[in-house]
Amino acid sequence: MKVRYFAFFLIVVIIAVVGVFTAINGMTIGDMEIKPVQESINQGLDLRGGVFVIFEADTDATGDELDRIIEQTISVFRMRVDGMGLTEPVIVREGDKRVRVELPGVEEVQDALDMIGRTAQLEFLTPDENIVLTGGNVTGASATYVDREPDPVVVLELDQEGARNFADATGAYIGEPIYIVLDDEVISAPVVRSRIPDGVATISGNFTIEEASNLAALIRAGSLPVNLSEVQTSTITASLGVDALNRSIDAAKIGIVLVLLFMLLVYRLSGLVANIALTIYILLVMAIFVFLNATLTLPGIAALILSIGMAVDANVIIFERIKEEIANGKSVRVSIDSGFKRAFKTILDANITTLIAGATLYQFGTGPIRGFAVMLMIGLVVSMFTAMVVTRLLLKSLVATNMFKNPKYYGV
Repeated sequence: MKVRYFAFFLIVVIIAVVGVFTAINGMTIGDMEIKPVQESINQGLDLRGGVFVIFEADTDATGDELDRIIEQTISVFRMRVDGMGLTEPVIVREGDKRVRVELPGVEEVQDALDMIGRTAQLEFLTPDENIVLTGGNVTGASATYVDREPDPVVVLELDQEGARNFADATGAYIGEPIYIVLDDEVISAPVVRSRIPDGVATISGNFTIEEASNLAALIRAGSLPVNLSEVQTSTITASLGVDALNRSIDAAKIGIVLVLLFMLLVYRLSGLVANIALTIYILLVMAIFVFLNATLTLPGIAALILSIGMAVDANVIIFERIKEEIANGKSVRVSIDSGFKRAFKTILDANITTLIAGATLYQFGTGPIRGFAVMLMIGLVVSMFTAMVVTRLLLKSLVATNMFKNPKYYGV
C-alpha cells in the first residue's frame, strides 16, 4: 500500500519532468510531432515586430448607427487582412470612432496599410466613359490561372444586373477596350474579344499571383462604409520584439527560480510539493494557450508571472493553515485535510474577485489589455485546480507512505 502511494508521487514527478523537457525542446513520437512552446505560441506585435495603425471614422453618426458602421469597417478590414494571408492580426474597436489594426510580422508596412485602408471603388467603363459595372455588381472574385493565359487572372462573378449590363456592353464594344478602374486608376484595359453573356468575367493585366490575389481580396471586401483617417501609426522592428521577449523570459526565469527556492526553504516538503504543482501549473497554462491559438504579448507574459505569484499565494495560505492545525496538536493527515478545507473559501473569494477584474478588462479593454486579461483569467482557473487538487493529492500520497510524519517536514 505504501509503495503504491509513493509510486503515484514518482509518476507525477516524471510526467512533470517530461512535460518540461517537451515544452523546451519538443518531441517526436512516431508521426506525431510536438513543437516547443516557443514555436507553438503565436507572438503578438510587441514580441514579433510589425506595425499597428489606428483609423478614425469620419462620421457624425452616433448610437446604433455608429456601432453598425464600426462593425462593418472591422469586417471589411478583417476580410482584407485575411485575403493578404497575414496571421494573428488584431482588429478591434478603440473608443467610439476608432479601429486599431495590429499586423504582427508585416515587413512591407506601407503596402499593408495601403491594402487595408483603400476604399476599393471598382468601375468598368466603356471608351466613352459610361459605367458598365461597379463593385456592387461583383458577387465573387478569385485569383487563378485559366487556359490560354500565361499570367494569373482575376475571375469575377456578377449578379443578374451586372451580367445583363456586361453582356450588352461586351456585345456593343467588340474590338474595343473596357477600362477597369480601381480608385480612379486604370488597372487594366482588356480588349473585348466576344460577347460575355454568362456573368463570369476575367481581369487580366500581366499580374503576378500576389498582385492578382490582392486585387481579388480588395474586390471581395467591397467598399468601406465611411472615409477613414489614419491618426496613428507605429512600427516595431523584429529586433526590438526579440529583445523584449528575451528580457521578459529572463525576468520570468529569475522570478520563478526565486519563488521555487522560497517555497522549498520555508515549507520544506510541502514546498517541494508546491514546486511540483507549480511546474504542472505552468505546463497546463502553456498548453491551454497553445490549444486556444491565443496570441502572447508582453502584457500577457506579465499576467503569467502575476498568476504564478497568485498560484504560490494559494499554496502559502494552505500550508499556513496546515501548520496551524499541526501546532494545535492534530496529526499530519488530519491537519492536511483541515488545512485545505479552511483555506478553500479564502482562496475562492480572492480568485473570484480577480476573475471579475480580468473579465472587466477583457470586456472593455483593447489590444494588449485584452491579452493581459486572457492570460490572467486562464492562470487563475488553472491555479485553483493545481492548488486544491494537484497539491492535495501529492501531499496526501506522501503522508500515506508513513515516511513523512514528522511535523518538521511541513515547516512547523
